[in-house]
Formats: sequence, structure tokens, C-alpha cells
Amino acid sequence: MSEIYMYADETGDLDMSGSTGSSTYFGFGTAVFTRDHGQELWEGLQLRCHLEQRGVNLPKGLHAKNDSPATRGEVFELIRRQAPRLDATFLYKRNAYDSIKEKGPVYLYKVAWYLHFKEIARWVTKPGDTLYVIVGSLQTHNKRDAIRHALEDVCNQVAQRRTIVPCIWDAQTSWGIQVADYALWAVQRILEGRKCSWYEPCVVPTLKTRFLPWGQA
Repeated sequence: MSEIYMYADETGDLDMSGSTGSSTYFGFGTAVFTRDHGQELWEGLQLRCHLEQRGVNLPKGLHAKNDSPATRGEVFELIRRQAPRLDATFLYKRNAYDSIKEKGPVYLYKVAWYLHFKEIARWVTKPGDTLYVIVGSLQTHNKRDAIRHALEDVCNQVAQRRTIVPCIWDAQTSWGIQVADYALWAVQRILEGRKCSWYEPCVVPTLKTRFLPWGQA
């Protein structure tokens, strides 16, 4: 029996109306460490401290969207060396089924998480294993409880003789979650036809799935 750690992050909003300013996609990215990864967590902490020493202020941790190209380069290089399993799922919201639109944003969140999680959980574990799913942030505050229940419900559905422990924490500064954030950011840039020089050397080697069940814009 093994213990596996999955760090999850999300991208986009839950607005399916197509209104100006809403995101094209809603998606999840995960980074999975199937071994004792204390050294990796320590290296992530070291990098953040060294960046602070050089004058890069990171009170809320690393975040690919906001970090400078120089910082991104260092983070992606560490991800390349650590080589966790990476997976990404993007739902093209314009193609959402009417039944999903009718059920609203929390249901979209649940569908996205289910489509991303259901197979990966089985691929990275075997019966008897324990999978810790570490999610560092949830969508809008007024829907937080409902989304928490949706995430937990999917974990319970998928378990099948595995112990799945959802850890929903205010932990945006966790190195594992920041790895998931960076991988998700890189995949999304490529998906949207933008450049990302780190995608091929740092993400692709361990990107096991890039799932687009509702097609691509």
C-alpha cells in the first residue's frame, strides 16, 4: 500500500453565459508525486527564499500568471528536474450541454473535476493505496461550501477500494500547488495559440494527458 500526493489547481471562471470578460475555458491541472517528495518541497521553498533574497517579493507564493519571465524560467527549470506527473483538462464552455448550463456553475465545477479526476486517480493508484488530493483554493466565496461538497462527492465516487482524502486548504503557497499552477498556465497558453518557451522542455516530458472533452476554441 502506497501514499500518493496529488496537487490540484484550477483556471478560468464558471460563467457559461459567454459574457464579455468571461474565460473561454474552465479547467483543472494536477501534479502527482508518487514517492516521498520532501526533497522536492524543500527545493520549492529554497527557490522561493532565494528569489526573496534577490528582491522578488512573493507574499502569496509563486503564480505563473503574475510572475516575471525570469522567475518563471527558474520555476519551470525546477519542475523539469523534479518531473512530477502532470495532467490537464480544459472544458470549452461555449460547448457546454444545455443541461449543464441549466444546473449552474457549481455543477460545471463538479463536471470538470470529475472528468479530470476519474481516470487519473485510478492510473496513479491501485486498490489499497491512499491518495491525498491537495486543493489550495476554491471558486467564489459565496459558492465555497457547495463546491467543497462537489469536490468531496467526486472523490467518494471514484474511490473504489482506494482511500481518497481531499485536503481543501488555504494553501496557495504550497510548492505542489504552484507546480500544478505553472503546468496549467503553460498548457493553456499553447491551447490558446500563444507562445510558451518552457512548454516543450519542462512540461511535455511528464504531461501525461491534455484532455479536451468539449473540443477546442
